[in-house]
Amino acid sequence: MKTTGGSEVEKRNAGERAAELVADGAVVGLGTGSTTAHAIRALGRRVEDGFEVQGIPTSYQSADLAREVGIPLTTLDDAAPAIAIDGADRIAGFELIKGGGAAHTREKLVASAAARLVIVADPSKECETLDRPVPLEVLPAARRPVSEVVEGLGSTPDLRLAERKDGPVVTDNGNLVLDCDFGRIEEPADLAQKLASIPGVLEHGLFVGLADTVLIGTETGVEERERRR
Repeated sequence: MKTTGGSEVEKRNAGERAAELVADGAVVGLGTGSTTAHAIRALGRRVEDGFEVQGIPTSYQSADLAREVGIPLTTLDDAAPAIAIDGADRIAGFELIKGGGAAHTREKLVASAAARLVIVADPSKECETLDRPVPLEVLPAARRPVSEVVEGLGSTPDLRLAERKDGPVVTDNGNLVLDCDFGRIEEPADLAQKLASIPGVLEHGLFVGLADTVLIGTETGVEERERRR
């Protein structure tokens, strides 16, 4: 359930600005999505010029792109990222909904391990209150019991179906995705805690208290916001 909107210029401006924040010799988390792809390509161009960096990908997609542009890869077992760059499907201040590309479990793992999480997006992703369906990555055997609990929280979960094959979307981890519409989410932290406590839910797409920097690309530049700790 990928989100659409925003021009390539806006996305590229945000992604390339994020690449500039990566220090020489750093380990960087490589998120997933069209805006983050611009950051990965920009890092690849810096590598061609002698810049040293190692990437920790959050999906097959980001790993393949990193290899294509010459970024050496590593894992969380071997290194801790100084910075992670990722996109978002919805942004309200520094609170996010992610998972449109079904990579939110690995994205949250890398984001949580990074010393700094930089979010890149175009203006279409901004809102006052989070209001998109929240993706849940669930174990296949847990689909029905998880759905029953989520219904009790006020949402009717939809199994995400693949677009170019019959059947459901299957994540890089071999699990299913339930998209859960809660309407306007006035208390994201409270909902995040409830979703995380459901047996069978591997991860949810609410990113609360993780983003440090938000870069919103415009046609003429980038709007930058830093969260006060």
